[in-house]
Amino acid sequence: MGMESTPELKMVEVQVSRLFLRENARGQQVQLKERNGPRWFTLVIGAWEAEEIRRVVSREQAPRPMTHQLALALVHALGGRVLRADIVDFRDQTFIGQLAVEALDGKTLALVDARPSDAIALALRCGAPIRVAEFVLEQVRADSSGPDPMPDVSSEPPTDSPPDVPPEPPQRPG
Repeated sequence: MGMESTPELKMVEVQVSRLFLRENARGQQVQLKERNGPRWFTLVIGAWEAEEIRRVVSREQAPRPMTHQLALALVHALGGRVLRADIVDFRDQTFIGQLAVEALDGKTLALVDARPSDAIALALRCGAPIRVAEFVLEQVRADSSGPDPMPDVSSEPPTDSPPDVPPEPPQRPG
């Protein structure tokens, strides 16, 4: 469940760069981008988590504490603080997340299993960093930069000349 430690992974800090909210859609999307680089990827998240992320980014307060605010208040009430949100694995088309929580004495660290969307919402609410394991970022990224750019799918060898542009269709007299 969540007090075990994760083997040391190379982590990359990311930031929320876009939030896609679709009315009447089951899954919403949040785009995470490498803080100091070009790589990015998108996660499908639930409507509640998307709404919490939207509230935090928009600096809106709910009229009553919502679930993520309650979770953060519990961490604080027990003398802890959220250090970071990590995405540590990607298995069976599912992202695996953890929330790192530290006691105020600075001696106790708990790594709590969490859905990445919940961990992101909590990290944003308290200003903690969001990180993703390097191997996960390389596996899921959607950009075409870096050591494994998107393959050229054309069957013809590349040329220096621009591709042929088909002529425009004739205009109907109007």
